Amino acid sequence: MAIKLIAVDLDGTLLTTTKQILPETERVLKQADSQGIKVVLATGRPLSGTIEFNKQLGLQGKRQYDIVFNGAVIQDLAGNILMNEEMNYRDFTNMRKLQRLAQVNLHFETPECYWTCDRDIGVNLARNATFTNNVLKVRKAEEITQDFAFNKVGLSVLDDEREVDKLWNNIPQWAFAKYDIVRSFSSIVEINIKDASKGNAVLQLAERLKIKPSQVMVFGDQGNDVSMFTNPDFMKIAMGNAIEEIKDYADYVTEDNDHDGIAKAIKKFVL
Repeated sequence: MAIKLIAVDLDGTLLTTTKQILPETERVLKQADSQGIKVVLATGRPLSGTIEFNKQLGLQGKRQYDIVFNGAVIQDLAGNILMNEEMNYRDFTNMRKLQRLAQVNLHFETPECYWTCDRDIGVNLARNATFTNNVLKVRKAEEITQDFAFNKVGLSVLDDEREVDKLWNNIPQWAFAKYDIVRSFSSIVEINIKDASKGNAVLQLAERLKIKPSQVMVFGDQGNDVSMFTNPDFMKIAMGNAIEEIKDYADYVTEDNDHDGIAKAIKKFVL
């Protein structure tokens, strides 16, 4: 059955190691879009961190969409929110409990900005805010009000990456039962409300657009992409640089993100 929606992870998939879209990958995605195939970025970033890449691909307006915050939010490219899965103040206190398991930065992501209660900011958190064109607001915990709501949490390297290993190995079972927790890279653990995932968001968006799951192609490389790869109906393409779990679920393993892996797979199976 013909592919009608292509969902593409950003970092490590669409973007090279230098955070660029290769010319051939750009050309092929534009060709897919011109043929009426929906090209959707599915990322852990907020919309502010995807806009420049959407513009490069010629994607804009209310009829184009991004899946952001690892699937907690679906927005059109005019900024309107179609789906919004949030956590609340009780979750805020739970996240602070998890932070005590290791020496890591903790930040909270909303469509407007990032929030943290940490006075010491590691390079990883500062860089994350910069890459996503986001304001990072530092506040004392007592300044966070009871109506605080957020879409995603990041627990990231402060000084030593081994602390993220320590955190990951000591997250209690109650947390895994209550939240969707992934290790998206070696330097960061990302947390969403339960069932908020890229896979579920891609499925919801496809249903909204009256596209069958078998008409969806997904690309990914890291732990926060696994939910897209566990859907048996999607056509699943792993990047050559993907973790083994992604490759195990994939229907096809393409070239890595520095060698036009997306373009090669789309030309092979779609165009």
